[in-house]
Amino acid sequence: MLQLPHQPLQVAAVPPQRTPAREDQAGPWHSEAVCRRDEAGLFFAPSKEPTAARLAREESAKRVCARCPVMIECQEHALIQPEPYGVWGGLTAAERRVVLARRRRREMERKASSAAGATGRIAAAG
Repeated sequence: MLQLPHQPLQVAAVPPQRTPAREDQAGPWHSEAVCRRDEAGLFFAPSKEPTAARLAREESAKRVCARCPVMIECQEHALIQPEPYGVWGGLTAAERRVVLARRRRREMERKASSAAGATGRIAAAG
């Protein structure tokens, strides 16, 4: 964790982990997560963290995620729950909000397209 000069090191308050959304036959996906071997503070922000320190910490966490064999499972877990804090599957909370908004928009467009197609078929049949 990066620290600006003359500032005391702040310990991150790590929220309790939720139960994973799914498990495979070999056990829970998170048992293979690379982050289990790293400092949890890397993935969760300490209180009153300066922006530069937060950005550096998040980039470090993302580098850990990039080499993780269960990154996709972790990312989906964080999107499904949804996890409100921390870096999960290489995405920050803000990045996850963007992904979720895009998914909702695509789903709404898909439903609108399906409804329009059904209306057109009904009109053609009548």
